[in-house]
Amino acid sequence: MSEALFSLPVRVYIEDTDAGGIVYYVNYLKFMERSRTEFLRQYGYDKPAILDDGKLLVVHRAEVDYKRSAKLDDLLEVTCELDTLARTNVIFRQRIFRGNELLCTGLIRIACVLPETMKPCAMPSAMRDKLAQTIDTDKS
Repeated sequence: MSEALFSLPVRVYIEDTDAGGIVYYVNYLKFMERSRTEFLRQYGYDKPAILDDGKLLVVHRAEVDYKRSAKLDDLLEVTCELDTLARTNVIFRQRIFRGNELLCTGLIRIACVLPETMKPCAMPSAMRDKLAQTIDTDKS
């Protein structure tokens, strides 16, 4: 695993599954959100800290491809890495694995906005500088 790749273990609980006993599709997005949140936290940026800077991070676009289903009690690894970093947004590349089996992939664009107008704004420069250091320039 490259240093730019963050991984969060997630256990599948009954609340995550549908009537067929598999993970309900939208819950993969929740798992990805948790991984992105912890990725940012390790660099000193939790949601309250970003709000203290007078900014919000919101999902602007989500592209998800479902490959295989996760089931009750599966232990998953939810990875997160920066794909693209711009002045007002960032794209995260995320994957969900069960062991070595790829279950789901996602490209999630997060925009930085002003809370009062919800208009795009520049990310805090300190945050952007820290995130820039995590980009894996040798990804395939």
